Amino acid sequence: MNTHNPNDFRYRVRRSDDASTRFDRIPLAVRTLSSNTLFQGEHEIGIEHHGALYRLKITRQGKLILNK
Repeated sequence: MNTHNPNDFRYRVRRSDDASTRFDRIPLAVRTLSSNTLFQGEHEIGIEHHGALYRLKITRQGKLILNK
């Protein structure tokens, strides 16, 4: 079972000076794209990063795999 919560990466935890609230959750601005927008009906796309080509694929189970 997948227990990943996509909202988890959108916060940074910061230690607070107040002893009663030890940590604050600070929202981060993260640009989010849907996989439909990225793949546009395809099952694989290429991503160029620092001169290297990466391949992002959708598996038969609907998961994403990134290969160099």
